[in-house]
Amino acid sequence: MKPKACESCTRVNIGGNHKKVHPIIRGIGLIFVYTPILTWPFVILSAYSVYLHLYLIGARNVKKYSDFLPARESHRYNLKTQVTMDGSFKASFAQSKLYWIFNCTWYCPMSVGLFEWHAYLVQVVENWWCPFTHSRKDEFYSNASLDQSFWHIYENDKAKLHPEDRDNSIFTETPEKPE
Repeated sequence: MKPKACESCTRVNIGGNHKKVHPIIRGIGLIFVYTPILTWPFVILSAYSVYLHLYLIGARNVKKYSDFLPARESHRYNLKTQVTMDGSFKASFAQSKLYWIFNCTWYCPMSVGLFEWHAYLVQVVENWWCPFTHSRKDEFYSNASLDQSFWHIYENDKAKLHPEDRDNSIFTETPEKPE
C-alpha cells in the first residue's frame, strides 16, 4: 500500500524553493494567504453553532475561542521593535513594520486559533456521539476528552461497546481495566 504524501514527509519544503519562484508568481500567491478571511464568518457561525449544540446537550468546561489564542504579551515584537526585511522592491510589504505586526500578532494567531477551536469543537462532538475508536482517535482527539460519551451514560449500551471503546480514557473519566 502506497503511503500518503503527508506520511512520507517530515516537514514541508518551502524555503529551498521560494527564491526559485518568479516574484510575480510569489506576489499572486501572497494574495491567497488572505482568502481564509472570506471564510471567517462561516467558520465563526459554524463554531458557535457547535458550541451552542454542546451547551444545550449539557456540555460544560468546553474550551472557548480565547483558549486557542496566544497571550498578547507572548508576542516577541511590537510596532517599535518589529523587524522587517530588506529588499530591492521598495513597495514590498515585507519592508513595513505595520504589515508584520498585522500578520504576526493579529491575522495568523486569530486564524489559526479559530480553525483549531473549530476542529476541537468538532472533535468533542465526535467523541460525544461516536466513541468508536479509529486509527486517528487516540492520537488526535485526546485534547477533546470527555467524562463520558453518549454511549457510556447508559449501562446497557456501554456493555455493548468493544472493550477498547468502553475503556478508552478519551471517553471515560476513569477507564476500567480490560479483562
